[in-house]
Amino acid sequence: MARVCLLTFFMVLVPVCGYSVADDLRQPLMYSPSAVDNPLKGLVPYQADKRGEFSHSMEFNYLPYSAIVKGYDEFDWKPLEAMLDDTASRGHQALFRIFLEYPGKKGIIPEFLVRDGMRVTKWRYTNTHPLPPALIETPDYEDKNLRRSLKTFIAALGKKYDGDPRIGFITAGLLGTWGEWHTYPKDELFASKTVQLEVMDAYKGAFKTTPVLLRYPAGEKDYHKAKNADRKFGYHDDSFAWATLHTGKKGDEWFYMTALKNAGPEAEDRWKTHPIGGEIHPEAWGRVFDENPEKKEIQNFRKCVEATHATWLMDSGMFEKRQPADRVQRAEEEVRRMGYEFHAPAVTVGSVKDGTLSVSLEIENRGVAPFYYAWKPEYGLLDDSQAVKTWVGSGTLTELLPGDKPRVWTDTLDVSGVTVGQYTLAVRVPNPLKGGKPMRFANSTQDADAAMWLSLGGIRIR
Repeated sequence: MARVCLLTFFMVLVPVCGYSVADDLRQPLMYSPSAVDNPLKGLVPYQADKRGEFSHSMEFNYLPYSAIVKGYDEFDWKPLEAMLDDTASRGHQALFRIFLEYPGKKGIIPEFLVRDGMRVTKWRYTNTHPLPPALIETPDYEDKNLRRSLKTFIAALGKKYDGDPRIGFITAGLLGTWGEWHTYPKDELFASKTVQLEVMDAYKGAFKTTPVLLRYPAGEKDYHKAKNADRKFGYHDDSFAWATLHTGKKGDEWFYMTALKNAGPEAEDRWKTHPIGGEIHPEAWGRVFDENPEKKEIQNFRKCVEATHATWLMDSGMFEKRQPADRVQRAEEEVRRMGYEFHAPAVTVGSVKDGTLSVSLEIENRGVAPFYYAWKPEYGLLDDSQAVKTWVGSGTLTELLPGDKPRVWTDTLDVSGVTVGQYTLAVRVPNPLKGGKPMRFANSTQDADAAMWLSLGGIRIR
């Protein structure tokens, strides 16, 4: 039988985990920091087996437009499928971006578009530090054939992959250098607001479940970027902890928090309903977690996370071998604070009546952001570390914000067919990805009796 603290469902006082309780009495549950590799949050490496370097639940990669788009209505999904399957084979979910221009890379623009007359500008890109300058090929984003291709591609991408459990988030990409929605310093080569709106409209129509993130917040008065503050996209800050916090200095107007404020209240509140991600600036990789970072430009990581409400961040530094132990320890402490952290402060379990058991579980969010997927909880009766009976719960996690009062999940479980005996009542939130990392609660009894399950207390079925 399972190792449990017994709660007998009769109207008498009985000992439970060292103190006395009666039926329907609220049972406090102890807090303990949650897992660093909780799903859909935390640090993200480039696609590779980095499981031995730093705990994580997602992997990122780019794909060139030409690898998938072979004609106006012709697509080869094999490269994307290979990336998704490889990432999922490690129990991780994928982040990806499709790009049309990249310094030093050729053959990104599909030949059929060039053949049909689209102009391509070749120029020397110098904003590549610490890498040397490189040739880049920028398509004419105003070309009607390219615009047609982009819209049909996004529609096809959404039809095939929206809601695919192998995917965590998608960054919109497609426009600008690295798909980052700029062609700096040649701003004149970037897509017009009309084209930007067409791309956003296409993503809006194609994706209803999988979150899509844009590189820059933009309001009505933004000179280069089409307004997106009122659109249902997240954002990704790709110079995180370097150009994140507002400085007020001339030339820093593009910093994320400055741009967010200039975009208006709708953009500032975006984190409440849509995810915020990004990439730690390359010169801050790993170093951002040092007690006193050597580069003065590195901004305080915790302040950046709290200001942006970031859920995930790419960082190649922490996935290099032989990181200093103190850096790893600080990184783990800080990464736990990213995104959501769900804690169950208490549970109330009723008496077994007419073959049913009532459960009210309180859930609070101690993180900096909500959870953005409608994953469903599941209750179970555990015996010898195995679930002998499970029930799908009615509770939800979405839109539970940090600082909100605890949300109460109330369910009635049918225990009429359960064999007489002693069990542990537990709860979990399964990951829809087969073999995917389970969500773990910030409780001391998480995984205490069975992997993936939060133990709520012992019960006796008679």
